[in-house]
Amino acid sequence: MSENNYVAIGDVHGCLKSLQALTEKLEKYGDRQFIFLGDYIDRGPDSKGVVDFLLEYREKQDCIFLRGNHEQMLLDAYQKDNLDLWLMNGGRSTLVSYGAKYNKLDIPESHIEFYQDTRMYYDTPEFFFVHAGLSPAKTIEQSLEDEEEIGDFLWERSHLNAFETPWEKTVVFGHTPRPHPIRKKKMLGLDTGCVYESVGYGKLTAAVLPEKKFVQQVCLDK
Repeated sequence: MSENNYVAIGDVHGCLKSLQALTEKLEKYGDRQFIFLGDYIDRGPDSKGVVDFLLEYREKQDCIFLRGNHEQMLLDAYQKDNLDLWLMNGGRSTLVSYGAKYNKLDIPESHIEFYQDTRMYYDTPEFFFVHAGLSPAKTIEQSLEDEEEIGDFLWERSHLNAFETPWEKTVVFGHTPRPHPIRKKKMLGLDTGCVYESVGYGKLTAAVLPEKKFVQQVCLDK
């Protein structure tokens, strides 16, 4: 594996065909570590297929899987038997992909373990990978010292409006869809709304690092 060389991939949201096509485009970077930024599920047509693919993909590719807010909502529904928040945020399409009926969770144990094993963040010498972002008022080190702050890593958006941050390195994130990747000082946002049909969206984006080269796939799952 090429040390300190990565490929980060934005929010997939059940778009299996798009993910498969993007990984084919990324084959030339197979010696790098692939970091998936979370939100593999919900909204799109084949969340189960996405996880099946990722479980197989990690057998041949060095992968890190981060947790997104949608994986957290699924786990909360599974562990606390409370489906409402999840279903309101695109969870119904995931249930359908698993063949579930009457809003009952029927998910293979291997998939539950996959969701449970996802990481809240991944820290490297040059980059800090996280699903949503970090507080723009704190250093990365300060955010990591606060357990409540780590929970916010799944939902954070306030950094998008910050003129500058005290972050020690570039933070790479997804979560907030934009028509184009976000590229600001110490910020790299990769959610380009693959699952959305609005004008300018509908792309799955990867970033080759440290070069900060973008590789994109137009959505094939509509």
